Amino acid sequence: MERVTISLEDNLLLEFDAFIKRKGYANRSEAIRDLLRDRLEQDRQSEDRASSAVGCLSYVFNHHQRELSRRVTEAQHARHDLVLSTLHVHLDHENCLEIAVLKGATSDVRGFADSMMAETGVHYGNLHLISTQHADHDHTHGHSHAHVHSHEDDQA
Repeated sequence: MERVTISLEDNLLLEFDAFIKRKGYANRSEAIRDLLRDRLEQDRQSEDRASSAVGCLSYVFNHHQRELSRRVTEAQHARHDLVLSTLHVHLDHENCLEIAVLKGATSDVRGFADSMMAETGVHYGNLHLISTQHADHDHTHGHSHAHVHSHEDDQA
């Protein structure tokens, strides 16, 4: 790990230290690393440099909307290659929350999420996307050697 020194204006540092305290970080370095990872991920996604991704699609919909439940279910089955799992929660008499865990090509995950959120009767849709491209290349974790993963102990 390399040490980096930065200079910050007093007001920015005060605001950053308050952020660290609110979020429960142990120190400034941990907070800066998380902020950098988040910003680099946003950049990777905005420039479509992430070829594969996992996503959490959440949306609220009115289950009384004509044929909406059927259309949602059919869309999920039609893209079973993307939809790993769903969670369906009844919020009240009319509204349901659905969460779908997606995995695949970034453009496919985004396209599926956009089509689901565009359905008439779907409200408050959001896609949280995380690229998996960086994880697909190797298991070195920044070290000079690869890690071997044994799952034999998991069988016990």
